[in-house]
Amino acid sequence: MRGPVAPPQVPLSASRADTFRDLVLDSVERLERRWPQLADVDFLVMEVPPPVPGETVPLGGAVPAEKGEPARVVVYRRPVEIRSKSRDERALLVHEVVVEQVAELLGLSPESVDPRYGQD
Repeated sequence: MRGPVAPPQVPLSASRADTFRDLVLDSVERLERRWPQLADVDFLVMEVPPPVPGETVPLGGAVPAEKGEPARVVVYRRPVEIRSKSRDERALLVHEVVVEQVAELLGLSPESVDPRYGQD
């Protein structure tokens, strides 16, 4: 019987979806230091957005809290991956999407949410 090619803690064993989720979590952690109220927001990763004929494919979305449900920020993995060529570019794009969606939830500009927005 053969074992795994690499142990679980080695990056080889992380799927693309896991790696992407980690990028989103890293971005959220950066923002939570400045905006502690984000602890009450659910951050989700979905493969693709629901199709809307005639509209461009979004990279993310935000849903305000309602009826006892927490606010949600969604980052769509496949559209972000298609628009980024490298891991560094993907990490930057993920952070921009998270910042933009948090800004929408908070009613602020992205630059207010993260002063480094758009500078990288």
